[in-house]
Amino acid sequence: MLRSMTAGTALLGVLAMAAPAHAQPQPPKPDKMMVIDVVSANGSGCPDGSADIQVSPDYTAFTVTYSQYTASVGPQASPLDFRKNCQLALDIKVPSGYTFAIASADYRGYASLRPGAYGQQAANYYFQGHTQSTRSRHDFKGPMEDSWQRTDKVAIVSYSYLPCGERRYLNINTELRVNRGSSDAKKHTNFLSMDSTDAAINTLYRVAWKKC
Repeated sequence: MLRSMTAGTALLGVLAMAAPAHAQPQPPKPDKMMVIDVVSANGSGCPDGSADIQVSPDYTAFTVTYSQYTASVGPQASPLDFRKNCQLALDIKVPSGYTFAIASADYRGYASLRPGAYGQQAANYYFQGHTQSTRSRHDFKGPMEDSWQRTDKVAIVSYSYLPCGERRYLNINTELRVNRGSSDAKKHTNFLSMDSTDAAINTLYRVAWKKC
């Protein structure tokens, strides 16, 4: 079940990412709190009750785990299964005097692509009502039969920070696509997933803090 997560202990550490140490924002003071409320989760890749959010022990990240997020083409797939998406609307409450942005995201899943088939994983992060957004795209090419992981890292200068003092939902829109290409879709099913078929397949989002 999707639910509100409250982080009532210290926000510790500085975000580990490929950026100069002097450019890293400092986390809030130990007596502060971070609260994540899941406002909605919509899309063919995350039907009701199939996605879950957990906050990391140090409260500098949160993880989304899926159970039905698979795009596929082939004899076992419907005509609409080639594309799956999930849009999360999150209300992330931060301590007074601080704001935040998505600093990086780790995507994990499994790919089963025959020779000639290909797929794509894409993501878009933006605050409600704001035109500035952060986009990413990762391509996959058959033959491929393996687990996969892709990481988005955002440069400090490209951060889409929520303006200080504003309360707006953070929208995270992800998408999976699979194309049969030159493979024989009548005989074989190609798929690309972010799910938990064999284990906890998830997406990890790290946040960066900025003092107002």
